[in-house]
Amino acid sequence: MKYNDVSGKLADYRRQIAAIREQMRDTLASVEPQRVDDYEFNGSEGKVRLSELFGEHEDLIVVHNMGVACSYCTLWADGYNGIHQHVVTRAGFAVTSPDRPSVQKRMAELRGWTFPILSHEGSSFARDMGYVSPKGGWLPGLSVFRRDGDAILRVSDTGFSPGDDFCVLWHFFDMLPGGVGAWPGVTAAVPPCCGEH
Repeated sequence: MKYNDVSGKLADYRRQIAAIREQMRDTLASVEPQRVDDYEFNGSEGKVRLSELFGEHEDLIVVHNMGVACSYCTLWADGYNGIHQHVVTRAGFAVTSPDRPSVQKRMAELRGWTFPILSHEGSSFARDMGYVSPKGGWLPGLSVFRRDGDAILRVSDTGFSPGDDFCVLWHFFDMLPGGVGAWPGVTAAVPPCCGEH
């Protein structure tokens, strides 16, 4: 195909994706929320409850991160770090992982992360939210919560995987003729650290 033909075809695909996103937002607006417990997490400053993570907002985004064992979760966090200051103008935000708070703190300092990271170790949070695989490993993704008086409601969630919408690097690579190619160990298959959700 000639360049102009391909360019037009890709533009049409992007319009289709935009239309599907609109349908997803409409579907999300009709969901019946799921009431959840006020889970307790461990942070470097002590215990923190889910209800405290909202701050001044009615909405809260919590990322299910697999921790230092997953290079893709680290890649995502590196990319997210730059927009954190913008996200928290709209919603509360925190990352949870199975790592101990001391490990999380050291990793954040090494990478320059500015977002809050909490440990769900010893909690049923990840399992209850569906982010533990049938084989017992952790799964990456995010859950969105809304405050309704004293109740905490989960209103949406999605898993993360290489090539998804939550790590901008993949979309830059999509524009290259060879795509991701053999970029550090990436294959077409989902890596073991990012089990299917």
